[in-house]
Amino acid sequence: MDFTGKVALVTGGGNGIGRAACVAFAKHGAKVVAVDRDGAAAEATAGIVRQAGGEALAVIADVTKSADVKAYVKAAIDKFGRIDCFFNNAGIEGKLAPIAECDEAIFDSVMSVNVKGVFLGMRYVLPEMIRQKGGAVVNTASVAGLVGTPGMPAYVASKHAVIGLTKTASGEVARQGIRVNAVCPGPVDTRMIHSIEEQLAPGKASTIQERYQSAQPTGRYTTVEEIANMVLFLCSDLASNTTGGQFVVDGGRTATGGALSNVVAR
Repeated sequence: MDFTGKVALVTGGGNGIGRAACVAFAKHGAKVVAVDRDGAAAEATAGIVRQAGGEALAVIADVTKSADVKAYVKAAIDKFGRIDCFFNNAGIEGKLAPIAECDEAIFDSVMSVNVKGVFLGMRYVLPEMIRQKGGAVVNTASVAGLVGTPGMPAYVASKHAVIGLTKTASGEVARQGIRVNAVCPGPVDTRMIHSIEEQLAPGKASTIQERYQSAQPTGRYTTVEEIANMVLFLCSDLASNTTGGQFVVDGGRTATGGALSNVVAR
């Protein structure tokens, strides 16, 4: 997977999966644009890349705002001239609550970041890829986009929507040499899963973590590096005729009946 001379743009690049992807892209030769609403976190990611000898640009942006999305695309083009790989990754989990108790503002917030943010990213990156006659997009969906998870109506709805956007976009731009796929992580060892643990058992998150991990066929959470590896594969020439797909990295969770859904429901 050689990305020498290519440019990778990553939203949510300040932490977690996004940061791991930035570092992995750079390790394989790409120039990296790390986008995050937390400017310090984005700059920290860029700093890690530079310390390892790579080239990186940090951009502050709110992915729900068209002006910010246009600005991060322009910044990437102005700095590096093109966008070859777009990891459309920024997302939030919101607060856990069943549909009958779900706060409307929380629902709107999750849908805005997770769906509108993904839409806007493709809305403004795809024209650049069409212009340059090629590129690869990976949208971050989730196993929650494939199965239901009681207590997470907004998150589940948003990730199902991401998969729908991915399928639609893939058919629209395939003849322009652009591939669009979705990665579907299961529980990953990041801030998000630990937030969910704490919401389910305030002050006793470790008990939920034990139940989550024991319910995984592999017995552990996925690492951010394992998600990044899938993203790089999907952006690489090794996946040259792969588009419109959903690629699960979940330690066997969905294959064995959605263990996380059962844990959340208890």
